[in-house]
Amino acid sequence: MVRNQPGSRAGGRVTSLLLQLLAILAVARACGWLLGHFGQPPVIGEMAAGLLLGPIVFGALAPQAQAWLFPAASLPPLSALATLGLVMFMFVVGLELRAIEGTRMQLRAAARTGSLAFLLPLALGLAISPSLYPRFAPPGLAFWPFALFVAAAISATAFPVLARILKDRNLTQTNPGRLALGAAAIDDAVVWIFLAAVLAFGGARGGHGIALIAGGTVALVAIAFLLLKPLFARLLRHAHGDAPTHGAFVAVVLGLVACSAFAEAIGLHAVFGAFVFGACLPRDDRLAAYFAKAFEPVAMLVLMPVVFALAGLNTTPDAFVGAGIGAFALVLVVAVAGKVIGGALGARWSGHGWRDSFAVGSLVNARGLMELVVLKIGLDAGLVGRELFTMLFGMAIVTTMMTSPMLALCMRGAGAKFPAPDGVDSAG
Repeated sequence: MVRNQPGSRAGGRVTSLLLQLLAILAVARACGWLLGHFGQPPVIGEMAAGLLLGPIVFGALAPQAQAWLFPAASLPPLSALATLGLVMFMFVVGLELRAIEGTRMQLRAAARTGSLAFLLPLALGLAISPSLYPRFAPPGLAFWPFALFVAAAISATAFPVLARILKDRNLTQTNPGRLALGAAAIDDAVVWIFLAAVLAFGGARGGHGIALIAGGTVALVAIAFLLLKPLFARLLRHAHGDAPTHGAFVAVVLGLVACSAFAEAIGLHAVFGAFVFGACLPRDDRLAAYFAKAFEPVAMLVLMPVVFALAGLNTTPDAFVGAGIGAFALVLVVAVAGKVIGGALGARWSGHGWRDSFAVGSLVNARGLMELVVLKIGLDAGLVGRELFTMLFGMAIVTTMMTSPMLALCMRGAGAKFPAPDGVDSAG
């Protein structure tokens, strides 16, 4: 009996993990299917599933059942799976972001729009931080790391969700669609750089100093683009059709793990290493499509719902009690106004009509999964508490759900769909 106890405990942990995965995937699938009937991308249902499984819904309706299914001692394995999912997801994001291209005029327009869609919500996030800091900052955290993280969280855009919405509506090759994709790519790249600087400035993770984080970040980028990029260009040059050799594929996995581990070791999050590694791989649309197809099914369909569930477990119903309701409304208004107005002004500055400009602003307002990645990093780093984390989680869901209806409203004025992308449409 004594010899069997360790094995029994291990078997119990495996059983618990499998039951958790069963519940998470079933609820995520059901919510995604349900909201899909209302024109929402599946990721919104999966994010909502995370909230349903947390203390706000499941914990309120059946606290004993929720505590039995998700005991605190069983969460580390789920967290490891979530980190693996985030690493795979951010690797694919890095691959996709580096593929953004176009004419000089199109790149200039994307830079203008992406910059304003980042800077205006950033400024508004900083402006509201003094009112949020006294109640919602984690104990002992200085004002500026808190304020800069809030500003970064409000400034994020969900490039993958935006791309999915445009693809579903056959708008990827329209002027607003291409401009929104380019702006979102630039916005996300800037947000990740800014967030890395916030982590270095805050020195919040494990006592890492700013010199170690900043120096390690520079080293990571230098190694990735000066050493790994030419190395993998040679490794991936010889492919079997659209697929790399088995050895090259294994080398990519090793590079991904190594960069992620290095980023984690210097005090950044592992996702930064994954993002940089994906961005440094040589430009080849066939190989990019191959790796996206290889990683996305596991990352998006299996592991990302675990990320949403863990995020939901870190929420608290106290966020929407008393003054919390007013704080959530403030965060939501600032987030929507900053993105929609910033994106619209950037598109208008680039010569688009007001209708198309507000369509772009509506698109870059989607935060979706990218926001959850940012929030998890901030929560792990101690830059945000559970109450504000819950509000920002809710903001991510609401702003992403707004995207399709707002886009439909803009399309209604333009007819069946936006004009073709030859030239700049000035109607509006």
